[in-house]
Amino acid sequence: MPHPLVTQLRFTRDEFVRGLTGLTDEEARRRFQPINSISWMIGHLAWQEQRNWLTRAQGQILRADLNERVANGKPASTPPLEEMWTAWRAVTKASDAWLDALTTERMQSPISEGLSSAGTFLRRTTYHYWYHLGEALAVRQMLGHRNLPDFVGDIDAQAPYQPE
Repeated sequence: MPHPLVTQLRFTRDEFVRGLTGLTDEEARRRFQPINSISWMIGHLAWQEQRNWLTRAQGQILRADLNERVANGKPASTPPLEEMWTAWRAVTKASDAWLDALTTERMQSPISEGLSSAGTFLRRTTYHYWYHLGEALAVRQMLGHRNLPDFVGDIDAQAPYQPE
């Protein structure tokens, strides 16, 4: 069974996907300045997961293009939606084995020399998803989308509270 914080990250990933279901490529690439495009947000979160769980924790880079296109501090862009979902799915899948191996003890250790603990990075990543999901749902509202998710999904069934 994964650590409870990993379960929360997975629930958050599912909510991110739920909140972005039904977007067209054109919609996902649209920018309401200064907000980034939704396709950028998807790639950006893939970049963060790659940076934390693959590069920092394991010394791997699965998608080097993410470092140039959607990393913090890079110029705003409007990448193709399906390309960013493909990158996101590949990175999250590749990260899952490492995340599944996390224990409470490993959560307290630095993710990499000189950095915060794996647990702190796990929380930062989870909260980063919620930030961008809210931002993306605001963009969807500006696009005229209706009947969007307006509350957290079925956390009781998918990710209820579990003590460490």
